[in-house]
Amino acid sequence: MQVMKRKQMEQYFKEYYPLAYRVAFAQVKNRADAEDVAQEVFIRLLLSGKEYESAAHEKAWMIRVTLNLCRDLLKSRWRNMRVALEAVPEQKAPGIPWLEEDDTLWAVLALTEKYRNCLYLFYYEDYSIGEIAAILDLPENTVKTNLRRGREKIRELLQRERGM
Repeated sequence: MQVMKRKQMEQYFKEYYPLAYRVAFAQVKNRADAEDVAQEVFIRLLLSGKEYESAAHEKAWMIRVTLNLCRDLLKSRWRNMRVALEAVPEQKAPGIPWLEEDDTLWAVLALTEKYRNCLYLFYYEDYSIGEIAAILDLPENTVKTNLRRGREKIRELLQRERGM
């Protein structure tokens, strides 16, 4: 029985940890905090003991927990009282190749949460509008509107950044 649990834990880790980390990083914009959130999500997944209808439901639950933990972290008193790494001259996260070269992702990360979540899940995690609506508990039309408005804001940010 222990061997089966260990193999299941390894499978969960391989399958879900990278996704939890990417989603957390998109929210908190800090490597250390993203790692902490991803680890907490992984622990909650293992301890939940829930049976899911499908792998898609399990994955959606995991993303929802990641977003909630990030939201909790961002509004925590401890985070608001410390000196943020953002106060140090800006550096892109080292050792994450998909992040270092992606100016568009940095523009997405600069958006407000409602646009950032929809755009990130749609373009970087390849979720459909219906899936995003279910994960974020929003109507599909709201997701479509957030995607459209978010794209407009990205376009403005990138044009401003490039001096156009």
